[in-house]
Amino acid sequence: MPAGGLFMSDWQTDLDDLLKRTTTFVESVGSKIEALGVRSRATAEPITSPPLPKFGGCERDEIMKRVESFKAHQLRAIREREEYAVSVLTKLKEALGVRS
Repeated sequence: MPAGGLFMSDWQTDLDDLLKRTTTFVESVGSKIEALGVRSRATAEPITSPPLPKFGGCERDEIMKRVESFKAHQLRAIREREEYAVSVLTKLKEALGVRS
């Protein structure tokens, strides 16, 4: 017996059996879906992504505007995080009765 105690029988037969059972299952589910009148993903409308904002100008200008927007977002996040930390420390000091 191989290491781990597993014995591999005729894997090709097992694979063929699995394929046959899977195909039968898919066909049975497909007929039930058709009977219910549910559309499958293949017939549903494709998902479209929302349009990207138009900045106008050349690509370099667009990239610069996106970088500026990202930097502003990062600075806002840093400021909010610092304000939150200060508020938590203030509340903690008040709870402990510590004066600064």
